[in-house]
Amino acid sequence: MESKILIVEDEEIIRLGLQDNFELENYIVETAVDGEEAIAKADSFRPDLVILDLMIPKKSGFEVCRVIRKKHPNCFIIMLTAKTEETSKVAGLEMGADDYVTKPFSILELLARVKAFLRRAADLKATTDNASVVPDVIRFADIELNFKKYEAIKKDEPLEMSAREFQILKYFWQHRGEVVLREDLLQNIWGYTPENMPTTRTIDNHIVNLRKKLEDDQANPKIILSIRGAGYKFDA
Repeated sequence: MESKILIVEDEEIIRLGLQDNFELENYIVETAVDGEEAIAKADSFRPDLVILDLMIPKKSGFEVCRVIRKKHPNCFIIMLTAKTEETSKVAGLEMGADDYVTKPFSILELLARVKAFLRRAADLKATTDNASVVPDVIRFADIELNFKKYEAIKKDEPLEMSAREFQILKYFWQHRGEVVLREDLLQNIWGYTPENMPTTRTIDNHIVNLRKKLEDDQANPKIILSIRGAGYKFDA
């Protein structure tokens, strides 16, 4: 079945251009021009992936991202932003976005990222019910993760986490005690290949966000450790 994409962009030329390109790739596409319409379309259309401009009317892209992430945790979200400030990108990822693309962008690059996300989603769906890989529920420290329901609890309080964060933690659990390279995550979670490896700080920002949620003291992490010059190690 074809994947469904929701494009949220108030600039008509960009919106129509994206719609044409994704429909040419045989995706089912819906569009929205403001934040309120975006949330309504997400509820009715149930997209697999949302391409979301941050600077839209009525409700900001940040607010739309937060609402969609909470209501549709399995949906991927790629932010589009004309802002080059790192704080905007980090804020969007904190709201639950999976990745970001800065305007002006290459449509070929965006298409490659979307394909990588959806390919990875299909791979994950195919292995979700394989209990021998990772149990539905895991517990460590004072944290409980339910990979089937996409629910997380720390000290009996619910944590808001994105689908991407659950996927990262599942991969870490599969490789706990091992050093996980940044490139490992890009290939196995984001679906990139060595030939199209992006030069973004997306993974670094996701690790920062995960530490904020999981660690008691994110300045001195005990769960997700940084291995200088190598990557990360999950100590659970």
